[in-house]
Amino acid sequence: MQIPTAIALGFFDGVHLGHAALLRQTRALADARGLRALALSFDVHPQTALGHPTPLLSTPAMREALLREEFGMDAVEFLHFAALMRMPWRQFFEDVLLGQYRARKLVCGYDYRFGAGGEGTAEALAALCAERGIGCEIVPPVKLDGQVVSSTYIRKLISQGEVAEAARFLGRPYRLVGTVIHGSGLGRTMGVPTANLASGDLLLPGRGVYITRAHVGETAWSAVTNVGTKPTLDGEGLSVESWLPDYGGDLYGKTVALDFCQYLRPERKFASVEALRAEIVNNAEQARAYFAARAESEGSL
Repeated sequence: MQIPTAIALGFFDGVHLGHAALLRQTRALADARGLRALALSFDVHPQTALGHPTPLLSTPAMREALLREEFGMDAVEFLHFAALMRMPWRQFFEDVLLGQYRARKLVCGYDYRFGAGGEGTAEALAALCAERGIGCEIVPPVKLDGQVVSSTYIRKLISQGEVAEAARFLGRPYRLVGTVIHGSGLGRTMGVPTANLASGDLLLPGRGVYITRAHVGETAWSAVTNVGTKPTLDGEGLSVESWLPDYGGDLYGKTVALDFCQYLRPERKFASVEALRAEIVNNAEQARAYFAARAESEGSL
């Protein structure tokens, strides 16, 4: 028989600082009551399911890893939103939260909505929990420098290229994960072989050149990444290309995770391929200097 649970409710896209407060509260309640800590999410973003495509800050796999490894959730479940979007909110409470997951404690954000038409609110959930003798904690908004931490605000920052600021609200650098695919091969002929990343439904940062940290297997490498259309090379379509100057292996077909650390410059058309190459080499040196400074700063703490 399933162990009774303390459930963290939310979509948890990006697993940011606001989510962290909710998840820590859930873990603490579970420990105090001998319950299983469960994070309950959905398989697709609710707005996407409702016809308003919303790019993700994290894939389900990325979310699950963070929820388990960083916040100690015993289990993570992804409900099929399409199957539940027309379910009355009281039925969701009775059949899913109490019936399926044996909820004894519920934790949600102040803006949590659920059930058909989003009619269920955090306040309504708390009132229903009180009727049934179920504990319910509503986590107030978490603010950083007066700004409410939210996935929507973080998406705005990333779309504008403000990845360093986004990292403050996330609690870590924004990460793209994808498979390295074949590109035009022009980078290799220039002496700066780039890796083209297919990142699926994840939100792309605003166009420009960034200092990134590329994770290949268990090793992290300094990298410089361009998000754009490669105007000097008459590129077509938006792409994500990274140069790992100190990596000597073949990246094709490998999974690479890119942490976006710092915006460097806008993408622009150079007068020549040679000028472009010189700037990419300069950007790579900037990336090396950035990580060297970070390592020195962290080592002095």
